[in-house]
Amino acid sequence: MDTEYLVSLFGLQGKTAFITGAGGVLFSSVAQALARAGANLVIADVAEEAAKAVAQRCAALGAQAIAVKVDVLDRGSVEQALEATLARFGRVDILINGAGGNKREATTSKDLSFFDLPEAAFRWVFDLNLMGTVIPCQVIGRQMARQESGVILNVASMAAIRPLTNVVAYSAAKAAVVNFTQWLATHMSQNYCTQIRVNALAPGFFLTNQNRYLLVDEQTGQWTERGKTILAHTPMGCLGDPEFDLIGAVLWLVSPAARFVHGAVIPVDGGFAACSGV
Repeated sequence: MDTEYLVSLFGLQGKTAFITGAGGVLFSSVAQALARAGANLVIADVAEEAAKAVAQRCAALGAQAIAVKVDVLDRGSVEQALEATLARFGRVDILINGAGGNKREATTSKDLSFFDLPEAAFRWVFDLNLMGTVIPCQVIGRQMARQESGVILNVASMAAIRPLTNVVAYSAAKAAVVNFTQWLATHMSQNYCTQIRVNALAPGFFLTNQNRYLLVDEQTGQWTERGKTILAHTPMGCLGDPEFDLIGAVLWLVSPAARFVHGAVIPVDGGFAACSGV
């Protein structure tokens, strides 16, 4: 095996990655994978203690890592985190917008009709997923424009590609993230620098704290009817492993191996998007 060749394609030695939502299940795993690939890590999360724990795990893997408390809906908070990043590492090479999620109050059910969805809950989900992506792109993207290089990786969802029943706010917000990603890719290239790439992941179904209530019955621990339907429409017949199944796509998209991938939305979904169910 030509290890030197693989490192030239996928290695991130000396690169600095700023990851929002990195205290959670999915993107803490991503952070540790980037640490193994040689990156410096900025673990950004509104849950400060969770961020610190992830930063410690990244440091144990040999990476330089700092934890910063960040509210992605507060521009000042993101700007302060950028200042801390530049003071420690001098630049930001990779931005991964992992912060996002849904909430029960913005999800229709037999007990909550679309007509009665609380406006505040809908706005909370929409703002977290869309504006929680836009604001870091503005703040960190400006730094990348100054550097004339960088990679931005946003996080969409299968719900953006095929609107899912019940999760109306989340589906709409993630569809907006897809549109914004494509817009930003073109805008950065045409107005600032052709060496700044912007792409998005569209994860399929991973069991996380945000969606567990939809997929697993809290009383029995068995799959809900919705969980069973998702498995039936996922050709691989399983949910994604939060500790593994996003990592390969992320490493590819933020590495030199993907230098001509720009404005793309990459499904990581076990075949869900390809399945009609018939």
